[in-house]
Amino acid sequence: MSAIKYEKNADNIVILILDSSGQSANTMNAEFRDALDEVSQKLKAETDLKGIIFRSAKKTFFAGGDLDELIQVKPEHATEFFKMIEKLKGDLRTIETLGVPVVAALNGTALGGGWEIALGCHYRIAINDPKTKFGLPEVTLGLLPGGGGIVRMVRLLGLQNAFPFLMEGKQFGVDKAKSLGLVHDTAENEQELLDKAIAWVKANPPSTKAAQQPFDVKGYKIPGGDPKTPAVAQVLAIAPAMLRDKTKGCYPAPEAIMAAAVEGAQVDVDTALRIESRYFTQLTVGQISKNMIGTFWHGLNAIKSGASRPTDVAKWQVKKVGVLGAGMMGAGIAYSTAIKGIAVVLKDVSVENAEKGKAYSQKLLDKRVSQGRMTAEKRDQVLALITASADAADLQGCDLIIEAVFENQELKAKVTQEAEQYLAEGGIFASNTSTLPITGLATASKDTKNFIGLHFFSPVDKMQLVEIIKGKETSAETLAKAYDFVQQIAKTPIVVNDSRGFFTSRVFGTFIQEGMRLLAEGVHPARIEMAALKAGMPVGPLAIQDEVSLTLTEHVASETRKALQAEGKDLPKTPVDEVVHTMIHELNRKGKAAGAGFYEYPENGKKHLWDGLSRWTKDHDISEQDMIDRFLFVQALDTLRCYEENVLESVIDANVGSIFGIGFAPWTGGAIQFLNQNGIEKSLQRSEQLAAQYGERFNPPQLLKDKAQKKEIIQ
Repeated sequence: MSAIKYEKNADNIVILILDSSGQSANTMNAEFRDALDEVSQKLKAETDLKGIIFRSAKKTFFAGGDLDELIQVKPEHATEFFKMIEKLKGDLRTIETLGVPVVAALNGTALGGGWEIALGCHYRIAINDPKTKFGLPEVTLGLLPGGGGIVRMVRLLGLQNAFPFLMEGKQFGVDKAKSLGLVHDTAENEQELLDKAIAWVKANPPSTKAAQQPFDVKGYKIPGGDPKTPAVAQVLAIAPAMLRDKTKGCYPAPEAIMAAAVEGAQVDVDTALRIESRYFTQLTVGQISKNMIGTFWHGLNAIKSGASRPTDVAKWQVKKVGVLGAGMMGAGIAYSTAIKGIAVVLKDVSVENAEKGKAYSQKLLDKRVSQGRMTAEKRDQVLALITASADAADLQGCDLIIEAVFENQELKAKVTQEAEQYLAEGGIFASNTSTLPITGLATASKDTKNFIGLHFFSPVDKMQLVEIIKGKETSAETLAKAYDFVQQIAKTPIVVNDSRGFFTSRVFGTFIQEGMRLLAEGVHPARIEMAALKAGMPVGPLAIQDEVSLTLTEHVASETRKALQAEGKDLPKTPVDEVVHTMIHELNRKGKAAGAGFYEYPENGKKHLWDGLSRWTKDHDISEQDMIDRFLFVQALDTLRCYEENVLESVIDANVGSIFGIGFAPWTGGAIQFLNQNGIEKSLQRSEQLAAQYGERFNPPQLLKDKAQKKEIIQ
């Protein structure tokens, strides 16, 4: 079977039907490449060819490159890979330059390689479907559009207009594609799509202007000008510095895209395509694309397909959810649930408080309406699903009740006992706690096997991850139901076992503490924040500590110390405790909410580091690389300890959770993949060096030593 069916109609128009065998979507795999080569030879041999139409036998047009294949490409395969890419592009270019009109009949989404096939056609018609997406998202996986996407987007849109689609991977719908001139016409269904494609070919005979790309017409100029045009040159002079400021040098893909686009815009099309292939090869054989494909593609897909969900439990759907506590977390959970069409009872101690929580949803929905992303009617429907209440009896019949009250065990016990009697038969109860052990909280429940942790992240409407925490007695059925609910509200679940701080809060704490340790050691705060950004963290540790609030950090440390003492253990004081104590009790700087922390928060200005931090600063010659390594290793090693202690049961959950829950540097592919990609033996060696120099928190876990000895990766 061929991945491309070749059909010639009575009008001498060849219809190429894309149909990868045994797959739900078309991809640029070996089967497709062989078929394209065969098809291009056959088309060249046609004597009375009037036109070509690309269409798809799948629900979507074409999904893009074969990521299973790309992740396997090693540096020693570079030459062979480069030749293979050039051959594929050569075949597409052959079809594009045959002198006959070529149409892309887009019946659905075309991303990556699929959009590149469409761009290689002279005319594009799409079915008018709001769900259809076009674009080149390769940069989000550490790659670039290597099938001609850079070359053609730049030539059709101009450098500046093409950059957001290339360097940010922005996807767009049919209407946007039309307004950009990238889609020329639309149809309402498959039949009309084919009819319009045939009609256009008939109306534009071979060897007319329509039978070639605009950029292949003599005298064509790139919209907005090429890199030598003064206005473009002016922008390009500062663009690399702006890009470096954004990526901090952690992400080679956007830099390679900019280089391929600018270099390619100064030469002919075929040379530009070759330049693009070189950069594509360089990224494909590199480690960063492998890290990102492994986690953002394979890892997320494994979670979507239920990797950590018990398999022998039937799928469950929630119809009514109760949320206890209408503060920021509760309000966010209510919004995220209602927007997916699920009824919510938002309960607080007073109706006024509950209404305030509901107003948060109103604000977010109004914003959507004002941006044209939602109709007023739809907004009203979503709001109608949220019942603001002070009466526990309104929770009657909830399939799931989530408590989101203050982090206090007695308060959580009280609201649990008040609410759980109203659960529907087969319903489950969840606690949105970030640090308190679930097994302890479950003792307040009348049925501990139906009690689970659902740790949402703030702000809930933006944060994709939900950490599901199993208590000692949580049943497999309750876990499966919690997993299903998280997916029902379109969030990403990871599953962890119960312990203090679970996984994300525990490891997140190590990052913030490392920043404060460096401050206590005398490092200039600006150097600390910059090193964290250069490590790939989204925000510096001192800025994050201000967001979290120093008082909360002090409270958590005090509660942890008390709990450990009750178990006969001790939590030794560290320089971090002294920094926190001084900031709160001597300097009255408690964090952002209090208006003063490590940063100043001027009313009409930008936040900036507080000058008073100079009390800690002394001449400290620590290298930036040491700081970067401390930030990454302190988190990676503690994540590995979580895995070793069975707090985490899977490496996928560790990697995905570390990026989406903690903000661990995405270029690494996650905290455990950071150790793998570094080379396990090198990671062991570096952690031992850090431990000798900076303390026992960098001591390698036994698992790292075992894997290094066996020369195995952690998986």
